[in-house]
Amino acid sequence: MNAQVRKPTMRVCESCERAERWDEDLGAWQLVLEDGEKRVGNPHCIHEWDITGTFNPVVGNGDS
Repeated sequence: MNAQVRKPTMRVCESCERAERWDEDLGAWQLVLEDGEKRVGNPHCIHEWDITGTFNPVVGNGDS
């Protein structure tokens, strides 16, 4: 199996809880709707996305 790289599809700001999901059709991040409301967070926040090192972009082990 060849190793493949995958992209994240969801992100949440650790400071203000803004949540976004990747929209393949638009090719852009879109706000998440939760209970009918957009999770916009704080508009003045410099978003610190939940990049914790737990997301592994490599799928497979690269062995043929």
